[in-house]
Amino acid sequence: MALLERLNKYRNTGLLILRVGIGAMMIVHGLPKIAGGVKTWTAIGGDMKVLGIDFLPAFWGFMAAATETFGGSLLVIGFLFRPVNLMLLFTMVIATLHHLKNGDGLLVATHPIELGILFFSLVLIGPGKYSVDGK
Repeated sequence: MALLERLNKYRNTGLLILRVGIGAMMIVHGLPKIAGGVKTWTAIGGDMKVLGIDFLPAFWGFMAAATETFGGSLLVIGFLFRPVNLMLLFTMVIATLHHLKNGDGLLVATHPIELGILFFSLVLIGPGKYSVDGK
């Protein structure tokens, strides 16, 4: 048990690894959406209909793509950490609702659900000391 307790001193290192890894993957998910242009943004933004929002789909799609891309970058450096995680959480809620509405089933929806749980947890945990916000 003493060995496992000694790992507590690496808590901030663990948060750094988590932030960098998940942030990089969000960038990978977001870049093609940003590069897809207005047609892609309109398709993505159309998912806001699950909330009864059916105006400006290109705007909402761009915001989702930008949240994944630039939010992922901010996650990596730990800047504006809690607001970014809340925006990523919202994006994952919409993605989950999209999959469930389209009949993709829970198995397909698990990915955004899992990321949503992660982003909500990070809102509560904070960025750790190896971050811009932690300085």
